Amino acid sequence: MNILVTRHDKIGDFMTTLPMLKILKKYTKHKVTVLVSKINFDLAKSLPYVDDVILYTENTTELLGEIHARKIDVSISCFIDTHLAWVLFLARIPERYGPATKLAQIFLNKRVKQRRSEVKMTEWEYNVDLLKAFIPDIKIHIDRPLLEFKKEKTEDKKIIAFHAGYGGSSDGNLTLDDYLNLARSISDKQNLKIVFTFGPDDGDSKDYIEENLDFKADIIDSKMSLIEFCEMISTFDLFVSTSTGPMHLAGGLNIKTMSFFGDSLFASSKRWATISDKKKQNNFEVPNDYGRDYYKNVENKLKELINEIQ
Repeated sequence: MNILVTRHDKIGDFMTTLPMLKILKKYTKHKVTVLVSKINFDLAKSLPYVDDVILYTENTTELLGEIHARKIDVSISCFIDTHLAWVLFLARIPERYGPATKLAQIFLNKRVKQRRSEVKMTEWEYNVDLLKAFIPDIKIHIDRPLLEFKKEKTEDKKIIAFHAGYGGSSDGNLTLDDYLNLARSISDKQNLKIVFTFGPDDGDSKDYIEENLDFKADIIDSKMSLIEFCEMISTFDLFVSTSTGPMHLAGGLNIKTMSFFGDSLFASSKRWATISDKKKQNNFEVPNDYGRDYYKNVENKLKELINEIQ
């Protein structure tokens, strides 16, 4: 059978589909095609457990043609909107699975009630749940890492990375001054290298960090491809960031993370935790008005993790 899995939104959202994709490919003989947004296209093409990739477009005729060409038997939509649901319906895919939410569900014939707003599991577990609706007895075992990129380190130091930008998707974060405070608190360690990374939407954050940096650290403006960014993250020993795409990439690479989430249920780690081993995750829900006691707890955890790494 030809299976189409769709998730045509942001980097972190697509990352939450990787466990179900890997399970689907490992425990079935189906051909697995994914439909993704432009930002995730090359990353999706690189996955060994994905056979084919379709680039999402708002052009209905073009998208319909791409789907028709694959002769899809079953679609599983981890995220659905009215346009995509309509196209899947027009493509006459026999079985069309997706969450029973929003108006778009009227174009699905296999609606799965999940109530994701109740946050009874993480986003990636909800996606696996959709797969179980299609294959109820499928084995659920995830081999990590789910992303495998390797790049040789150029020096023999532990690399601690801070991704201080919001990237437009995070609901909880430390201030930029506290990112500087965190990095400064470990800057006297002899065998550590501190780096700050920034995405294309983080120009203001980058300028602020550069202007206020008073200890040794590298500034990396991430004007590179997503795959090159993954290769860089693979060299890090700890990735400290808010809940955004780069955090999910680090989780996919199964490296140790220290992550900041919003303190609402919807934005919390209960829903948006990474796809890494739980023992690699160190998650914090950050109140909007957090005080110095809260910050000090975060700093103490960072120092504890650094001691483990060293």
